[in-house]
Amino acid sequence: MADWVVDSGDNHGLPFVMVDKVDAKVFVFDKYGNLRGATPALVGLARGDDAVPGISGKKLSSIHDEERITPAGRFVAALGDDFGGQKVLWVDYDAGIALHPVITTSPKEHRLQRLATPTPLDNRISYGCINVSAKFFKSAVRPAFTGTGGIVYILPETRSIRDEFSTYYDAEKHSQLQVKSQPTPAP
Repeated sequence: MADWVVDSGDNHGLPFVMVDKVDAKVFVFDKYGNLRGATPALVGLARGDDAVPGISGKKLSSIHDEERITPAGRFVAALGDDFGGQKVLWVDYDAGIALHPVITTSPKEHRLQRLATPTPLDNRISYGCINVSAKFFKSAVRPAFTGTGGIVYILPETRSIRDEFSTYYDAEKHSQLQVKSQPTPAP
């Protein structure tokens, strides 16, 4: 997917992030497509690729478990402050979706421990935001997006990548170009 982004120029010369919800990982790339960091992440509790309409207008206490979705798609993102004044990478401001340091205000959720486990099986807990360690946010996300906007690609889990991103880039065409551009071995 990162090759597709760079080859198509879809990132418009900006840094970008890939969020893999299935494997619960975040990958940060510079504007050239060089990987700057990868880390486990916490994502929305519920499986799905579409945010519930009007979700940002609800109080957290009134959001049902099945509504806690990290939406798939391509988002123009920028650093900003959350409602408590903490730095976050706003992914979809209108839907209240951000990539930010893990929130540890509810010890019973064991969010730091979930980030440290070797599998993604327990990484579904958030209300839709993408949580990473504070160290990763400070060392990879903030430097990549300081002074510039960027793009966040959240990979789908109920639709195919082709269905989700086909309006931006033709992956099949890219694959054919890659095969054609390979040198023919000498006999």
